[in-house]
Parts: sequence; C-alpha cells; structure tokens
Amino acid sequence: MHFETDAEIAALLDGFRSRTLPKEKWTHAAHWAAALGLIAEDAAAAHRDMPGMIRAYNESVGGRNTDTEGYHETITIASLKAAEHALGAAPEGTPLHAVLSDLLAGPCGKPDWILDYWRRETLFSVKARREWVAPDIRALPFGA
Repeated sequence: MHFETDAEIAALLDGFRSRTLPKEKWTHAAHWAAALGLIAEDAAAAHRDMPGMIRAYNESVGGRNTDTEGYHETITIASLKAAEHALGAAPEGTPLHAVLSDLLAGPCGKPDWILDYWRRETLFSVKARREWVAPDIRALPFGA
C-alpha cells in the first residue's frame, strides 16, 4: 500500500480505528501510516491508545493477542518512537505522506528493521511481547 496524500493516511486511520480496514490492507506501510497519523494528532494519546487499538483491530480481523502472536509491546513502542522522531525531524508544514515516504525510504522501510537493534530471541520473547524490553544489540538512534 502506497500513500500519496494525507487524505489516504486519514482514511487508513479511520478504517483502523473503526476496525473496518480489511486485513490485507494492514501492511508494513499501513502500520507506519497509522503510527504517524496518531502521533501527528496527539503523541501522548498515541502512546496511550495504540496498544489497545492494535489489540482490538487484530481481534476484529480474526487474529489473537497471545504470548506468540498479535500485539507486541516492544515493537509498538519502538515504532511509535521512530514515527515521533520522523515527524519531529521533518520541516514544519511537511505533509504527513511525505514524512511517511521518507520514513519508508530509510531503514524503517524494511519489515525487519527492528532486528538491527534486538536479537531475534530477545525481541520475540514473551517478555518483549508483553512489556518494553530495551534493545540488546545497539541503542535506538531516536531514543526509547
């Protein structure tokens, strides 16, 4: 899924919030679009609300949130921090879709970007899925 306008990001966010977004549209880019959209609206609310939104969305499309699938706290927090950093680093007035494009053109555009910071066994542990676990390869360049 490619986002060429801020309206497309807003529509994605509406579908995510209302749990009407088809599962096949919940892509890597869509995750980033939702994170950026929520951060742009209210960063504190994004950090507070995104976990519950992801859990509810997962269940609405037949997924489960368990110790091995579904919602993942460490990935969510790291991604929100990356999105917040990307938005803060963009010149004022930059359209959200341009921030998203830049984010996806960098390391975060790779679905496995997070494995540059966490060992696979650490990241996919039950503890990291349930709560924040600090990176164990190198620190995130945008803090967390």
